[in-house]
Amino acid sequence: MIRPRHPVSTADVLIHFFEHPPYFTTMNFRLCTGLAAIVSISLVSCYPYDESQHKKKATKAAEKTTASAEQVKAKEKEELKKKQDEELKKKEELAKTIPAENPTNTAPAPTETPKPSVEPKRTEYPVASKVPGKEGYVFSPYNNKIISVRDEQDRLIPSGTLVQDPTFPPADKKYFRVP
Repeated sequence: MIRPRHPVSTADVLIHFFEHPPYFTTMNFRLCTGLAAIVSISLVSCYPYDESQHKKKATKAAEKTTASAEQVKAKEKEELKKKQDEELKKKEELAKTIPAENPTNTAPAPTETPKPSVEPKRTEYPVASKVPGKEGYVFSPYNNKIISVRDEQDRLIPSGTLVQDPTFPPADKKYFRVP
């Protein structure tokens, strides 16, 4: 009589896998490597984008331009002050020499003091930076968001024009210049 084969149990299968370790370790290694790759990709894709990197570059450039503009203004004021002092000295010397030549005139000569030129105080506004490859779009110098610099008729706003940043409420009134 022929004996019927008995069905293979789960325990027999597990014993077989543990008895053949090269296959089991290779499979285990592949699973762990695949799992590590999936976890790494998911973590990298969820990492937030840092928008302040681009802003730092724009801020440094704006500081350099404002610093150089302030230096130019300071030099201009110094030169203007020197010229006014020289003119005042010349007038004083002239006033001293005139009474000596004309002894009959005892009244002092009227001296005009030069009035300092008062320049209206202009606040320097930052200049936005262009978005590479997109004409008519700039990065806001305040929050580094992309802003369109086109008017209602879809024409480009000219360079150097002072515009209000639309990402801020009108109460804040943040302005910048178009590059």
